[in-house]
Amino acid sequence: MDAGPPQIIPTSALTRKPPAEQSSGAAAAETASEAAAAAAATGPRVYLETYGCQMNVADSDMLTGILLDAGYRRAASADAADVILINTCAVRERAEDKVLARARQLSALKRQRPDMVLGIAGCMAEHLKDSLLEQAPYVDIVAGPDSYRRMGELLARARDLAAPAAGERADSDAPRPVRAPGVGAQVVDVQLDKGETYEGLSGALGGDGISGFVTIQRGCDKFCTFCVVPFTRGRERGSAPREILRQVRAYVEAGYREVVLLGQTVNSYRYEDVGFAELLRAVARVDGLERIRFTSPYPVDFTAEVIDAIASEDKVCKYVHLPLQSGSDEVLARMRRGYTVDDFRAIVAALRARMPDIAISTDILSSFSGETEADHQATLALMRELRFDSAFMFRYSERSLTYAAKKLPDDVSEADKKRRLAEIIALQERISAEVFAAQIGKRERVLLHNRSKRSDQQLVGRTDGFKSVIVPAAGLAIGDIVEVEIERATMATLFGRPIGDAAAGNRDTRTNETTEGGAHP
Repeated sequence: MDAGPPQIIPTSALTRKPPAEQSSGAAAAETASEAAAAAAATGPRVYLETYGCQMNVADSDMLTGILLDAGYRRAASADAADVILINTCAVRERAEDKVLARARQLSALKRQRPDMVLGIAGCMAEHLKDSLLEQAPYVDIVAGPDSYRRMGELLARARDLAAPAAGERADSDAPRPVRAPGVGAQVVDVQLDKGETYEGLSGALGGDGISGFVTIQRGCDKFCTFCVVPFTRGRERGSAPREILRQVRAYVEAGYREVVLLGQTVNSYRYEDVGFAELLRAVARVDGLERIRFTSPYPVDFTAEVIDAIASEDKVCKYVHLPLQSGSDEVLARMRRGYTVDDFRAIVAALRARMPDIAISTDILSSFSGETEADHQATLALMRELRFDSAFMFRYSERSLTYAAKKLPDDVSEADKKRRLAEIIALQERISAEVFAAQIGKRERVLLHNRSKRSDQQLVGRTDGFKSVIVPAAGLAIGDIVEVEIERATMATLFGRPIGDAAAGNRDTRTNETTEGGAHP
């Protein structure tokens, strides 16, 4: 998988907003959840923290929905929780180090409350498996990304073991195993399931209430030599179109304006005879949906049909995250990316030929095994040529289980790794500043999604090309779509003013009526 920026999202951001209508399977689940509603008022309190990609955010939303339906209730903070789950990333070593540090910090709560359950879920759990317990013996649950249907059962086992740490159960004469101090329940479920797509489950419909994540594909069959994702997410499998459309409609009915279709290699999606292009067109037919985004695609799967669907469907945003990784054919071959530099150029050219104003971002992985100074310079040259709007840039870190870790030396010096990444970042910052400055004077249709962190008098939105725009908040509301004239820019943010009907208060709202200030419910 080609990774975007890491995210840390607490469970309080995932708010339950059930849709007005559901499929029969989901309706049955909702009926079952009614029985748990009474228990929810006094049920165990759960707190989730999410690290990593947007798919992890979507998984945490789904996991929140599963646990709410099982009678759990949300904790506002880790301190107030009976159960703490950390949903994790394994793409880079640094991400795992952050989780281990956070788990150590949270273990202090277990010393104060031995019956509290601490779990690590997601890709890091799948990557490290039982060895995670050697590094963090106080952890009670290690749960891979295909175990979430069973999370209620796993938690019940862990909570049962974590209830008085020694002696006998308060409600039973049955003897309990005695654990050493500081050792968790150590319940492990890391079995990958090549058929699991979580069909029929409803998430908590969390996030910002504007943009909802829909996972359409799980797993990856590419096996790039540096990437651990096939080992943590399993093989590729697509969700049924009916399930995807059910989730999209649920978001629309709950007032969301945009959906983001997610997959490890999202444009590789296939379910029976339905490919990604056909799916994009089907989602675009959902009434009430304003925008469609998707991430992360794989370069070689950008077929003419996919490009045509992006170009011809008005609801599909004209923005593509197209991971390059390296500008050297030799490095790309060692990575087993499946394309050459010329192949990549051709894909960018095809996208820009159909959509001249399309925004393109990328990933750059610097200092992979065997990368020479000439390879590095080739990457810089290709960045200058293709001029990406933005980029996620990283230096290579070895991941166990991968071909590169087993067979290829990590042979670029630390000094060269630091210098090369710094040069890549500096170049992209210059290019981004120029690309963003070129937007000044242009008009953009902006979906407002939040208040500015700097001022309550400003709102933040996204353009069709996924650029952040800050506008005055007066007369506008979160969830509005407004036409904005760009007045100034930094290398990462645009600033503008509403124009035309938007300035007059007649902008495109969720209800097609003017709303005075404030956020939509």
